[in-house]
Amino acid sequence: MSLPQICATLSGTTVDDMLADAARATAAGADVVEARLDMLYMHQVAVESEQGQSDARSRIRKTEMKLQERESIDFEIDEVLSLLEAGIELPVILTCRPSRQGGHFPGTEEERCDILRKAIESGVSWVDLEMDIEKNVREELVNLAGQTTRIICSEHFDREPDGSDEIVSRIRDMSPLGDLVKLCYNTSGKRSGLCLFESAWGLKEEGLKYTVMGLGNAGDWTRIHAPVLGICMVYTTSESDPRETSSGQINTTELISAWQMLDYA
Repeated sequence: MSLPQICATLSGTTVDDMLADAARATAAGADVVEARLDMLYMHQVAVESEQGQSDARSRIRKTEMKLQERESIDFEIDEVLSLLEAGIELPVILTCRPSRQGGHFPGTEEERCDILRKAIESGVSWVDLEMDIEKNVREELVNLAGQTTRIICSEHFDREPDGSDEIVSRIRDMSPLGDLVKLCYNTSGKRSGLCLFESAWGLKEEGLKYTVMGLGNAGDWTRIHAPVLGICMVYTTSESDPRETSSGQINTTELISAWQMLDYA
């Protein structure tokens, strides 16, 4: 049984954070890392909240880190690309996710596509191009990538899948538009998790290059069982916070351990 590639999405909102996380991902056994360039336009701020009963003595003050857009940008994207290339051993996927697909890039679509253009010109291994990029622009970026940079054709939904047939159809339609198709849905439990699982099971004999996953409860089912589902790449994190597990994400080391326990590895 051939194992899927493990892609660790780098955490942090600075280049230094990403480089440090890339080193952790390499040590943990990841095959590829994803650098989210849109995260560089954000920073983390501490937000305090109170939880518990209305009685002041029963309330618990809790501090959480939230993302907030930077007031000013103190980096040049060309320098960022050079630093990432020099500082990361593994192949890299460069992504600049727009807000319409759950990302954080605050600029215009033209500015974002210019960043993607520079990412391709840097000779990176992979670039993530969303399905909904304007057709002419997307074709230009794909042609620029040529045989040097491989293309991930992605879609991210802020809803649950309507059913496994929807997922199967989308993957088939999107496959000619990239070297790998990536679909991500919200999941709230067994029903939506099963939709993802059934779609992958139905596609596993077709030889398509894809990954499908969920964010939320049961969103990790296709990640954990990817080796028997024919999924080509699994996205992981270096974070060990239990909230990551409940959101459907999975730690790189824990995923490898799970595959070993299930005799997949």
